[in-house]
Amino acid sequence: MLKKIITVILFALLLIPFNMIVGAENKQEKDIHWDQLQDDLEEPGVLKVGMEANYSPFNWSQPTHDNGALAITNSKGEFANGYDVHIAKKLAQKLGLKLEIVKLEWDGLPPALNSGKVDAIIAGMSVTPDRKKEIDFSNNYYESQMVLVVRQESDYAQAQSLADLSGAKVTAQLNTFHYSLIDQIPDVQKKTALDSFPTMISSVLSGKIDAYVSEEPGAMAAVAANSDLTYLKFTEGKGFDLSQVDTGIAIGLRKGSSLVQPINQVLADIHEEERNSLMKEMVKLNQGQENLSFWQDVQGLWTTYGGQFIRGALNTLFIALFATIVGSIIGLAIAVVRSMKNLFHKGRPSYYLFKLVDFLLVAYIEIFRGTPMMVQAMLIFYGLKLFFNIDLSSMTAALFIVSINTGAYLSEVMRGGIHGVDKGQYEGAKAIGMSHGQTMRHVVLPQAVLSILPTLGNEFVINIKDTSVLNVIAVTELFFVSKSVAGSTYQTFQTFLITSMIYFVLTFTTTRILNLIEKKMSGSDSYTVKQSSSTDSVKGVKTHD
Repeated sequence: MLKKIITVILFALLLIPFNMIVGAENKQEKDIHWDQLQDDLEEPGVLKVGMEANYSPFNWSQPTHDNGALAITNSKGEFANGYDVHIAKKLAQKLGLKLEIVKLEWDGLPPALNSGKVDAIIAGMSVTPDRKKEIDFSNNYYESQMVLVVRQESDYAQAQSLADLSGAKVTAQLNTFHYSLIDQIPDVQKKTALDSFPTMISSVLSGKIDAYVSEEPGAMAAVAANSDLTYLKFTEGKGFDLSQVDTGIAIGLRKGSSLVQPINQVLADIHEEERNSLMKEMVKLNQGQENLSFWQDVQGLWTTYGGQFIRGALNTLFIALFATIVGSIIGLAIAVVRSMKNLFHKGRPSYYLFKLVDFLLVAYIEIFRGTPMMVQAMLIFYGLKLFFNIDLSSMTAALFIVSINTGAYLSEVMRGGIHGVDKGQYEGAKAIGMSHGQTMRHVVLPQAVLSILPTLGNEFVINIKDTSVLNVIAVTELFFVSKSVAGSTYQTFQTFLITSMIYFVLTFTTTRILNLIEKKMSGSDSYTVKQSSSTDSVKGVKTHD
């Protein structure tokens, strides 16, 4: 018996080195694998995750950190919550990384990933063939069914199959495979794809469309937030044919990213029961309040999100004011330079240098006046990072974009103002020995600026409204905040009523202030009439009839 015990002990001792070697090899493999994480992170030790924060229950924004929400790094005062946020927290914790949430428009997520603005997209994104050409994906972290959201009192609310929706007006979100599924409905009226789920919900509630295609969790959140809605889930064989699409939700990563494997390892440890339980919890958080009047909803929105609205309005006003001032300076400088063409004589080197400068200035004007500011914003914000590794913050990019856009428009306005000054003013200044610079500074520009002052004020008002296009690069201006609130509450009309009132107050107040400034500068109080010494003697001359 003793021999058997000794034999077992010796055998176990012999296995220990082998186990240690195998364990060391596995640990070494794991450590090497974990070390590779840093190669694909824009900032060492930090996992930057991009999402809309506008797609409940996967992700939404809120004004507090309640229920485990995390601060949004590029939108002060906003916190992100939802299924995607909690999945991201689990990933970061297991990978030993600090988590940062970056809020971006849906269409801006892939460019942000490829340019390095974010390290991963966790935004309820489905895997499609077109997307797989641009980015890599992890394994699915949620599996969902496709449903149709309709009004409770709709004629289609009792539909039992897709055939029962014949003739219905149906839409889906832009740039998703959901839109292609509409074609499976017989005799459907396929409407233009819309940019967001809050917009689609408003369209259904207003009767503009009869239904929209959604993943089941999104439909559950919409119904939880609005009792006037319901969703249609069909039995197998009567609903959408999903054999050609992947309805799973996965994490988007850059092509060839070494993050794919470790993320898949972490996802494998999150059991199906835990995922479903988390989703139910997130849907429950979207439960809406019942039996509130329209104005009670408006009041509730202002009470909850008033701080965000005010912050967005102040950012809008700051961008517009800064851009108008800087744009005016740019426009004035260009107009002055282009007005100097008569000072250069053909045949001299300075003449050809001026022609080159003038060509470049005209190219700048035509390019920025001939392309939409939204396109300029996308190209500059993401292009500078992708091709030149220049990482501008959203606010810095906004100030730059709106300023140079304004400068392009105002350069021609300024040039028109200069040309509008009577030629006699130039000749008079030249007669008393003024140089070109002195003439422009003391005679021409004061009159030109005064004549175009109404246009400058109008440009300022236009900039207040045009900042709304900057939401494509996640600038926290008024429209961007409004979309967040609408996406979180599904109260689209109430939200944008508040937004329109704020825009009106901004533009109306600005217009009145500018009118007062214009009146002050152009009135008799803004200048002094000088009389020559001969005036009095002329008054004393006696005339004869």
